[in-house]
Amino acid sequence: MTIDYARARELMVEQQVRPWEVLDFAVLDVIGRLPREAFVPESHRALAYADLELPLGHGAKMMKPVVEGRMLQALQLKPGDSVLEIGTGSGYISACLGALAREVISLELVPELAAAARARLDATGLGVNVRIETADAFAYDPGERRFDAVCVTGAVTEIPERFLAWLRPGGRLFVVRGQAPVMEAVRVVKGEGVNAATTESLFETELEYLHGAEPVPQFLF
Repeated sequence: MTIDYARARELMVEQQVRPWEVLDFAVLDVIGRLPREAFVPESHRALAYADLELPLGHGAKMMKPVVEGRMLQALQLKPGDSVLEIGTGSGYISACLGALAREVISLELVPELAAAARARLDATGLGVNVRIETADAFAYDPGERRFDAVCVTGAVTEIPERFLAWLRPGGRLFVVRGQAPVMEAVRVVKGEGVNAATTESLFETELEYLHGAEPVPQFLF
């Protein structure tokens, strides 16, 4: 059976993403035209536009399209922005970020996922302004470099201070925090002062933890 991916993409936007309060025209335009199926492993390609998380191997998962849409909208990206993505995964969000911003640096801990994402970006002709680095976000050092947005594609128990330190004043961080089953997606906007930031709760969801950001096991005596 041949799948009409263009039609499936249109239905995803109209029946899943837009009804979930994703109304930003630029975001809807990007997810409405980028070929999500090209970033899904072959064994799950028929589900590329389903309201599901999809396995990528190595314990990684692709987010549901509705979460991806809300995340992209929350970052409020402008064409001149510089973005740091933590967790490349399939490379799909990297491509979306690259279409919305000037440049993207994407960190991926697993070399195989980083290589596969780069191959997908190159094969689709997307992500020419995306640089993928095989790196641990908790050891990464951008030096004096600061970003307009930081996009975290895995959950954290608490928001690491280092992620906030990488933002310029006015920069936006999207991350999912907490412990299942109570996890919330938040947007943090950095202020002008050293520790100034405002945090806005966006919605409840559940994500796999970013490696190194899992809850500390509680021992009962």
